[in-house]
Amino acid sequence: MDSSSGGSQPQPPSTTEPTAPPQSQGSSPALPPPPPPPSRYESQKRRDWNTFFQYLHNHKPPLTLARCSGAHVIEFLKYLDQFGKTKVHMSGCPHFGHPNPPAPCACPLKQAWGSLDALIGRLRAAYEENGGRPESNPFGAKAVMIYLKEVKEGQAKARGVPYEKKKRKRSTTRVSKVSDSGAATSIVLQVSANNDSKVGVDAASSASLPSSTTTTTTA
Repeated sequence: MDSSSGGSQPQPPSTTEPTAPPQSQGSSPALPPPPPPPSRYESQKRRDWNTFFQYLHNHKPPLTLARCSGAHVIEFLKYLDQFGKTKVHMSGCPHFGHPNPPAPCACPLKQAWGSLDALIGRLRAAYEENGGRPESNPFGAKAVMIYLKEVKEGQAKARGVPYEKKKRKRSTTRVSKVSDSGAATSIVLQVSANNDSKVGVDAASSASLPSSTTTTTTA
């Protein structure tokens, strides 16, 4: 048959492969959020732990944590006194026991008792967090507790600063109930800030009170 005839010849199949749709920019997998920064307490505890290890390293002779005792912890606390900022008056100082001295003196600066107490608490926790056993914790040794108590009492006398526990506020609730016989019974309920309760009962005769229950609350 002539090619000029009206019949159409078949076309070869296309060999062009379909192209993948372009990936949109910014579609990379989401990265996990960064961990939150350590708290102020955790950061301070880490610094204190590193400072104590540096002290052991510079000790003569050098000490290891396994050989560290309560006596070495007390030596460390005394070593820190040179960096203290709290004026502690000597017994012969005219300002001894004065909370607000009118003039400066040559008494040394030391670490405040509150700072040492908080430091021992952080080191005691760090020791156990790093694999130490509670029964062998040198920061919880009895000698260290005695030393802290002596520092507390000594600084209180030298600086005239009393360390007294604050009195807890108590709310009082009085409930009066009149029985059929005319005797009024008053129940006093005292509730402290830590939810401890104390109940006291006292009785008094009063025929003039109505036969009902009266509740009075005082701060």
